[in-house]
Amino acid sequence: MAETKAVVTYHFNASPEKVYDAWINPEKIKKWMFPNGNMVKCENNPKVGGYFIFVDRREGEDIEHIGQYLQLDKPNLIAFTWATVDDLPDIDTVTVEIQPSENGSDVTLTHEVDPKWAQYIPQTENAWNEMLKAMSHVLS
Repeated sequence: MAETKAVVTYHFNASPEKVYDAWINPEKIKKWMFPNGNMVKCENNPKVGGYFIFVDRREGEDIEHIGQYLQLDKPNLIAFTWATVDDLPDIDTVTVEIQPSENGSDVTLTHEVDPKWAQYIPQTENAWNEMLKAMSHVLS
């Protein structure tokens, strides 16, 4: 069976509280998510059962990402569904684990995909790496 989880680890020179906040604060989300695009809409309701809508404009096309928060345990865990409207009814699950480290925080992000999308695991890992790198710049 093909691997159905993209896993990315990243170190931040910021506290778990600051990293957590960057995930749920719309003003910060706008600065790091989709660093190669242009976020034109950022609605966020960060509570369990709450939703988000992020619209990224790339080459004149709007790509709408939607999700619902499944778990929020500040400052250590965020879990949510993740989908693009064009790919519905396929819905992924993303879990972000934030652990304190000696000089900041270590994040492990796990993005679970439907097996039919397994060939895109490397691309998914690369995209999250780029976003986490952009978040690191926002936090510095």
